[in-house]
Amino acid sequence: MLSIIDDSGFAVSVDGRIFALPHLSVGNGSSDISMYRGNFKVRERHIKWENLDAAVSGQDVRYCGNGAEIRLHPSYENGFLTLSFELVSGSFNRYMLAFKAESGEAVFGGGEQYSYFNLRGHRFPVLTREQGVGRRYNRPLTFLAQMHDKAGGAYHTTYYPQPTFVSDRNYFIHVNSFDYCILDFKNHRSHRIISYSLPTEITVGFGTSLMDTASKVSLLLGRQAVLPSWVHDGMILGVQGGTDVVRGKLEKALSHNVRVCALWAQDWSGKIVTSFGKRVLWDWKWNPDMYPGLDKWMGELREQGICFTTYINPYLIKGKSLCNEAVQKGYLVKNPAGEDYFIDFGEFDCGHVDLTNPDAYSWYKQKIKKNMLEFGSAGWMADFGEYLPTDAVVHSGVSGTVAHNMWPGLWAKLNHEALEETGNLDKVIFFMRSGNAMSPRYAQSIWAGDQNVDWSRDDGIRSVIPAALSLAYSGHGISFSDIGGYTTVAWLKRSKELLLRWTQMSCFTPVMRTHEGNRPAANWQFDSDDQTLDYMAYWSDLHLRLKDYILFCEKENEQKGLSVMRPMNWYSSESWALTCTDQYMLGPDMLVAPVLKKGAKGRNVILPEGEWVNLFSGKPYKKGIHFIESEATGHSIPVFYRADSPWADYFSKLIQG
Repeated sequence: MLSIIDDSGFAVSVDGRIFALPHLSVGNGSSDISMYRGNFKVRERHIKWENLDAAVSGQDVRYCGNGAEIRLHPSYENGFLTLSFELVSGSFNRYMLAFKAESGEAVFGGGEQYSYFNLRGHRFPVLTREQGVGRRYNRPLTFLAQMHDKAGGAYHTTYYPQPTFVSDRNYFIHVNSFDYCILDFKNHRSHRIISYSLPTEITVGFGTSLMDTASKVSLLLGRQAVLPSWVHDGMILGVQGGTDVVRGKLEKALSHNVRVCALWAQDWSGKIVTSFGKRVLWDWKWNPDMYPGLDKWMGELREQGICFTTYINPYLIKGKSLCNEAVQKGYLVKNPAGEDYFIDFGEFDCGHVDLTNPDAYSWYKQKIKKNMLEFGSAGWMADFGEYLPTDAVVHSGVSGTVAHNMWPGLWAKLNHEALEETGNLDKVIFFMRSGNAMSPRYAQSIWAGDQNVDWSRDDGIRSVIPAALSLAYSGHGISFSDIGGYTTVAWLKRSKELLLRWTQMSCFTPVMRTHEGNRPAANWQFDSDDQTLDYMAYWSDLHLRLKDYILFCEKENEQKGLSVMRPMNWYSSESWALTCTDQYMLGPDMLVAPVLKKGAKGRNVILPEGEWVNLFSGKPYKKGIHFIESEATGHSIPVFYRADSPWADYFSKLIQG
């Protein structure tokens, strides 16, 4: 039941629960949005806000003032409160909706956020972009990246922003819009949504707990299917360099008994070399000069139980065959002058396939079916999606800013349909870094993008857990990261210790996948010495033995919208759990606490209520703080399971082999 009550500042009663309707302000503003290689900067002029008065009119609320009239119609159906807005009169281009906030209230989500888990006290622009290098302007690395290549990030820059947040008061708010907006949680009295256009709909959902409320988000936006079974049969080795090089690396790994479920060769289509490092040739077809005999070898690998996976993105390099074909057919995004819009991606220019053009969309999907699926690729990284300029002109006629934020979802939908239409959804995997509110429905899995090869909180190993946990609140439950990180710049070089610690953590995520990084020669690799190879063998074998439980977790995610990697505050109401970002639950019954500090010999773990068992020692533990020893080159990290878990017998046998 839904009813409007006006004696408490305009609110609705939803099945006996009171929810305050937002205050609404309007204004006019102007801004400049500039982009350089996927890094966006927004300069907003001062906005003079006009507060609107609200009055109940039947089953609607009328906001009026200063020549404006906006109607709000609330409705309640299928367990969700929908706030529908209609602009009756007025000429404005900035709107601010202020929802009541309580003192001490915490909020989570916002898409994939790396720096903050609890979003209160900060502002989060919803504009998909490169996450940036370093992500703290007051730190030397970010300063240098910004000065030399405009590549410095900030705490809020992310590939996957989403106008969705969950409150620890057990409700969520989702803005059904792709226009630029800001989630502003800096005001202690209200959660503010500032948008360049009036949202047509805002959805509010209610739960009985944080876990239940997060589940309702995924019920609204869509849920991910269980990944193809083979993905969990060990680790995916990130390799490149051509058939002979890749074959040699695989043979070396297998000689050390590394459990290899797949190879991932991003340079299957060829390579170019830039000042940033080795880059892929963006012309999406097999390069037989670099990978001679790959078509036959892929079949031989399949017979060994090893898949071969590749790489693609939504851009085409200028002057190559696919781009030339797209130009001839008129399938590229245009610039304001009506010309094909070519963008600098880092010392080479590319065009964007216009995913809003049905013919271009269908053409590109057919290229994936033919050049990748028919060729035999068992999966791929569906990279990028963040680079569409906000002044672009697209076939559908939506503004460049709206199209920009839509792009990751359209890109996910295209890849999803290519698999669905060929009957490959349960056989082939694609993984993405960019995202939006379409991603929970269409993106099979999310990987955390291009972390620095370091220990930092904002952009290194310590950033990937909050990223996964914020996705858990945003409707996406299958995520993982590059083992060892990716970005090598300035003085950064991946150390052996970092690679080993990242491997330990990745064993307890849905997917284990290595990456050589942008400068492989500077980084410690999985095959840099025999000890590392033996180490990969141990953890990849343990990951394989965890397969049944991981598949169970993925099934729960598919059926209930409960992510594979879960926040501690789903399982404890104590204050420490509310903002915990250095440990997590793997499904309902396993607690994982990776060692995330350089040189550490172990770490403190906080166990919630209940009886727990150390996975590696078999020792029982109770609720509280416990220091657990763990060497970087050892064969254990702090992982616990519930003593009364239905999986307890299964867990107890994992380490025994």
